[in-house]
This record gives sequence, structure tokens and C-alpha cells, in this order.
Amino acid sequence: MTELLQQVRVIDPVSEIDELFDVLIADGYIQAVASHISEINSDTQIRDCQGLVLGPGLVDLYSHSGEPGFEERETLLSLLQAAAAGGFTRVSILPDTSPVIDNPALVAQLQQKRHGKMREKEKINLAASASGLPLLHLWGAITLNIAGKQMTELADLASAGVVGFTDGKPLENLALVRGVLEYLQPLGKPVAFWPSDRQLAANGVIREGPDALRFGLPPIPASAETTALAAMLELVAAIGTPVHIMRVSTSRSVELIASAKAAGLPITASTTWMHLLLDTKAVKSYNTSLHLDPPLGNPSDVVALRAGVRAGVIDAIAIDHTPYSYEEKVQAFAEALAGAIGLELALPLLWQHLVETEEFTALELWRALSSSPAKCLGQKVSAIVPHQPAELTLFDPQQTWKVERKSLYTLSQNTPWLGQQLKGHVVQTWC
Repeated sequence: MTELLQQVRVIDPVSEIDELFDVLIADGYIQAVASHISEINSDTQIRDCQGLVLGPGLVDLYSHSGEPGFEERETLLSLLQAAAAGGFTRVSILPDTSPVIDNPALVAQLQQKRHGKMREKEKINLAASASGLPLLHLWGAITLNIAGKQMTELADLASAGVVGFTDGKPLENLALVRGVLEYLQPLGKPVAFWPSDRQLAANGVIREGPDALRFGLPPIPASAETTALAAMLELVAAIGTPVHIMRVSTSRSVELIASAKAAGLPITASTTWMHLLLDTKAVKSYNTSLHLDPPLGNPSDVVALRAGVRAGVIDAIAIDHTPYSYEEKVQAFAEALAGAIGLELALPLLWQHLVETEEFTALELWRALSSSPAKCLGQKVSAIVPHQPAELTLFDPQQTWKVERKSLYTLSQNTPWLGQQLKGHVVQTWC
């Protein structure tokens, strides 16, 4: 199939371009990009794209899959369909499945399952007119059963094709962390850590501050994150292994990361999309989909995180899509499992609240969702130029839609935006 996208707004963070172009796509490749393309075949499908945005496919650094083990929350297929519907062409899932992704056999099994879905793609309802399913990357566990005690066979997992290593949960044994950094140095794979002191966090569910007192919920001090982060940065400085810092959520953490980068430490960092949009004031609804870990920040944290993303101190925006069943979320706020879905919602809401308000440029947002997370994974995103693969997302910033069961591909509905009308929708994804 040959398609001509006429007068589409091309946002390309690789080439630093935000301009109107005609884009010709055929056989899975970009054939031409020009201000005006008139020489086309008679069977070319022409699409008027005025008002639409074309950018590189989005890349998610880390999300949770229900399959294997909790298929009622999310299957690999529904996860990939949701990703395609949200404009993502690459998804990396955390190892906290059941069984845990801590051995090469499970890595092979999950990759085969994904390829099996690709072979059956004519039989399934592909999301958002997607040309295929997104690439699936797997994070390998650092410790057996992500229990934080004994290292996995990291070299075997690397050979099996994991994208990198993380437990996706705090590792508080610093001697173990030091050993991991030393062992991983020659493997050349990303390693990601979530800095959080669980003793300081205790049973807290909201960031410490005025709203925690007002809502009567147990607080988590910012120091639960920053003390663990400071220790991690000291280990990186001593050993030199590159590290990715996950789930940054406090203003002080942004300062520590900025200082570490200025000192030349080999680190990258990410925050999640919901931590850029909402703060503790939102928790007044006691909607359990706002129970996150780390918790939503105070207003000053949100300001610092947004500035950090714009400045490149925070390299990437992660989705951290966390599906749960209805029963798992219908609990008291403090008792409900922490996390929310996001693959289908992140781009529309970030665009609406950051780009349309002119706080971010379109390039800044798209970079933080595509080329920068790919770089954190040791990957590259192609520029939107001729002869490159068509790994693209077509987005309509003005299209409205309602967030409800029939409009979502994910199996779970744990989002505070359920039932609300959103502006911005992905039109097509070329995977």
C-alpha cells in the first residue's frame, strides 16, 4: 500500500524539524518528504493531513504486563494493541510477571508469543489502524524472583536478548547494587534502578506535605527517594557503570541528578507521565487510580519535573502502564494496589496540558517520548527522511473522544480519566 500524507505537520526530534510537508510512504518505508509531492502512482491513497501531526513512533521505557500470570489484568496482545492505539511502536515490559522474567527460557517464550501474534495479525483487531504490533522489549530481572537477594545469570539473560536489567522495585542492599554494577560493566546493557528507601516510605501513600495532612493519609517524605538516590549516585561515581534512574518524582531529585550530570556521571533519568500532569491536590477525590508509587508530588515537584524534562536533566517520560482488575482497585485508597494505565492516554493528555498551553514545544514533548527513551535503552529512532523505515505516529490534536471501556484496548480501566472527554487522538501508527 502506498500512502501520500499531504501537508502534515512533521515533528522530528532527530532532525530538529517542526514543519509542514508531504510524506510518501510505501512498502513500509518513507519514500519521499518534500514541501509538495505531485508525482505519484494512480493507486496511491491520498490523505489530507492538514491539522494532523506526524512524528517518530513513541517509545515506552517501562510498563507492566499482566501476562504471564495475571491475564485478567492484561494480555501481551491487549498491551500491544493499547500501545499501538496510543502511538507507541516500541514497548519495554518490566520483569515482575508471574513467573518473573529472570531466566532465558521465559525470555524466549515471551518473544515467540509476540511473534505468534504478529503471524495472526490478520485475525485480530489491530488498534488505531496500526500497520502491525509494536516491538516488544523485555527487561531482565537483576535478582532471582525480584527478591533483592541473589543475582540472576545476567550474562545468560543478556545473550537471550533482554533490553536491559532492572527489578522494577527498590534494591536496598547497596553491597548487592555495587556488585551488580561491577558485573554488568562489560555487558553493555542498560541497567535501571528505582531509588526508594522503603523504611522511610513505610506505609505511606501520599507525598508528605499540606495535602497529606488535609486528606488524612499516611505520608511518604521526599527523603525516601532522595537518600536512596544520593547513595546510588555515589556508587555510580565510584564504579562508572552507566545507570538509568527510574520514576523520579521530587524536586530535590532533579537537583541531585542535575549536579551529577554536571559532574560527568554516566546517568540518564525518567519520570512518569502522570507525575508531570497531577499533584497531591488531585488526591482529594480519593480515586484509587491516583494511588501511585512513588506518589504524586507536591505542586513544587511538578514544576521542577517539567523544567527538568525541558532542560534534559530528566531525559525521558515513561508510561509505567500498570493494569489492575476492577476488584483490585475497589478498595480504600491506602489499601488499593498502586498504579494506573496510560499507554492510550499519555500522548493526548500531555499534548493538551503541556503543548497547547505552550509550556512545552511540540518538539520537546515528542523528544521526551520517542528519541530520548530510545537512547536510554541504547537504541536509535530514525529521522523522518527518505529510505528510512516507516516507524511513525499520526496524531490529531483536535479530535475528541471519551475514555470508556469500548474505546480502550487495554483490559483494565484503572485511570482517573475514566468517563471523561479527551482532546487528541492517534489516527494511525506504523509499526
